[in-house]
Amino acid sequence: MFFPVNQKAKKTPWITLGLLLFLLSGIQQLSAQTQSNTPREKEKKEKPDYSTLPKNPRKATILSAIIPGAGQIYNGKAWKVPILYAGFMTDIYFIGYNNKRYQTFRDALFAFDDGETNQFPSLNRNALVRNVDYWRQNRDLTILLLLGIYALNLVDANVDAHLSGFDISDDLALKFEPNLGSFSANSTSYGLTLKLQFK
Repeated sequence: MFFPVNQKAKKTPWITLGLLLFLLSGIQQLSAQTQSNTPREKEKKEKPDYSTLPKNPRKATILSAIIPGAGQIYNGKAWKVPILYAGFMTDIYFIGYNNKRYQTFRDALFAFDDGETNQFPSLNRNALVRNVDYWRQNRDLTILLLLGIYALNLVDANVDAHLSGFDISDDLALKFEPNLGSFSANSTSYGLTLKLQFK
């Protein structure tokens, strides 16, 4: 025998569940608001403590930001400064060289467009445009490389100051030793083992 099911009775548990969830979320929001209104001590962001390190990473980074290489000198790694400045000078030279070539081809392109003779009579307009774009792109990339060298200077000073407290005493030893192992009764393997010893 078939009894028709009332559609309203079918939806009643779902409606009740939805209302219950709505009420619970409202109660949770009210409790969160009352907790936020209670006086609490202001939470302060903890600053990193560099007092245990021989060198202050923040000071090293600021020194390198003001004068590139000063952070390396502060960290006691003055041998890095000539390498840093060699990188700066080489990159500045290539910025000037690429800019000079860009200006030369740009002037030749303007002269070609005006119907005047230029330095490159064998090149057509498309070749001049390609050269202008090529040398401008090279100049822009070398400028970005200069910014990269400056950023590397800052990162190196900061990381080197962080590692100034790293233990490199003779109490640590890293050794390679031969190793003979067997996986089964019939096979033997030979290899190297890396051992870190604390004396």
